[in-house]
Amino acid sequence: MKKFALLFAAGLMLNSCSGLLDTEPYDQFTKDGFFKSESNVKLYANYFYSEFSGYGNAGSYGDYYFNFLNDDQGTTGTANWTFTAVPGTAGAWNNPYTEIRRANILIEALPGIEAMSAASQDNWMGVARLYRAMQHYKLVRGFGDCYWVDHTLDAAADAAILYGKRTARNEVMDHVLDDLNFACTKITADASSRTAINKWVALAIKAEITLFEGTYSKYVKNDASRASKYLTECKAACQEIMNNTSFKLNGNFRANFNSPDLAGNTEMIMYKHYVYDVLCHSTIDYTCGSTQVHGMTKDAFDSYLFKDGKPLASTTCDKSDKGKLIEKDDKSGFGVQKFIDITDVLAQRDPRLSAQVDDVLQFPGCGYARYGGAQSTASSGYGVLLFDNVEYSAKNADRQSINKNYSDAPLYTLAEVLLDYAEACAELGACTQADLDKSVNLLRDRVGMPHMSLTPDPDPANKMGVSNLIYEIRRERRVEMMYCKNDRYYSLQRWNMLKLLDTTTNPNLSLGANVGAFKDSGIDMSQISMNAEGYIDYKNGKERKWEDKYNLFPVPADQITLNPEIGQNPGW
Repeated sequence: MKKFALLFAAGLMLNSCSGLLDTEPYDQFTKDGFFKSESNVKLYANYFYSEFSGYGNAGSYGDYYFNFLNDDQGTTGTANWTFTAVPGTAGAWNNPYTEIRRANILIEALPGIEAMSAASQDNWMGVARLYRAMQHYKLVRGFGDCYWVDHTLDAAADAAILYGKRTARNEVMDHVLDDLNFACTKITADASSRTAINKWVALAIKAEITLFEGTYSKYVKNDASRASKYLTECKAACQEIMNNTSFKLNGNFRANFNSPDLAGNTEMIMYKHYVYDVLCHSTIDYTCGSTQVHGMTKDAFDSYLFKDGKPLASTTCDKSDKGKLIEKDDKSGFGVQKFIDITDVLAQRDPRLSAQVDDVLQFPGCGYARYGGAQSTASSGYGVLLFDNVEYSAKNADRQSINKNYSDAPLYTLAEVLLDYAEACAELGACTQADLDKSVNLLRDRVGMPHMSLTPDPDPANKMGVSNLIYEIRRERRVEMMYCKNDRYYSLQRWNMLKLLDTTTNPNLSLGANVGAFKDSGIDMSQISMNAEGYIDYKNGKERKWEDKYNLFPVPADQITLNPEIGQNPGW
């Protein structure tokens, strides 16, 4: 019976609407016959965890490394905008509405479950409303105006919604804030599990969403009052987490990303646990296998401060980014080969850089195996080291096998909350040295970098039109969260800076490592292109050009056909 119930519930969850306008009453049996006890609710709500993809499942992509539309990672041929024309249909529109319906089914069912206590009903109501808030946030982030849906829709009774205009984005986000505040108040505060949704997870999600809305309101909508409201909400959510002494930074930065088990890691607010041969992923394999890796851009590489805490323009450290020729056996079966070693280059920079890229360059014609096995190549020459760990498995070959990686994935961490806090304080115009010392300077202490002050050195690379302090806090976010959850793209969006992804005006997005000095060294460079200064150029003749319309996704054509009142976003 238990197996039958589980399979039935799984089928029930999958058999939901594909978008806002699919309104067949798939939920009728669910609400009338399925929700009888808290165990049924738990079974149903387990599906909510699919929202947290982590490192992915089996061979699927996750939220780390695989988002290439940013200025941190370079792809051969240049990753284009998510949409370059109006699509016929789009999962980015349909899928969140499917999940909103799923949340609303539970919200409507909970009050009628007599077997549950009031406290349990409040907890699961908070979880459902948190999930609903997250889905609406994704829609607003992608499309701006969308439909606020707070109940399961009926084709006849809800025609005004189904065939009306979209709800203004600000109104939707205000409802989202209501849901978030309810969730933070009602979800149980128990933090003994770092793999389950609890109050602290809800607060971390609230911090992320309110930081987005606060800065978006300031830089895109030019609404100072609204910006202040949401940034204040963000700061308060962060403070509540920061005041919880059970959360502390882990001393090893890289161990947050490549550990076989994050249990006991006090930095984790929530992580995704993988179990060998039960639930595995492929992120390590995709970043060290024979398929070319999407390496770090020169733009991102140059953004790391030097050991003296200064940027490239004002450092007194050695600024060279040229490696040295070495001969080495990388245990890949090819014997001793020539490579370009950048250990000395990395030693001059923020240690988070050496935690994220290999100390040996790797590119087509010059592959490299960091721990033996198959050689890997990277588009930019900078290999993606962050997720790999030779010691996580007794079978080294599992590193380079699909669906055999089982390192745990961080989902929400104290580090991200500290970054949210520092940015909110600075954007509110009320940042003190004490605020920096209990946020970004703790992150710098972890890696042995000098503290940030309220008056950091100006950096000529600052193209964002913001104060030196805000720019440095943004830099800190970039280097701490490199490869993480597409944070860089959405940060550029909320700062109104997606134009920085234009490769025609920002050529360093198409450049990688400096290898020009080694073209006559015996290393095969026939398979790569270089610019006049000797940097790998991997754009393959393709550019990514900016247009204002890319600030938002286009509404899919099928939705406009079904409902002309839905309208289209500017420029599309």
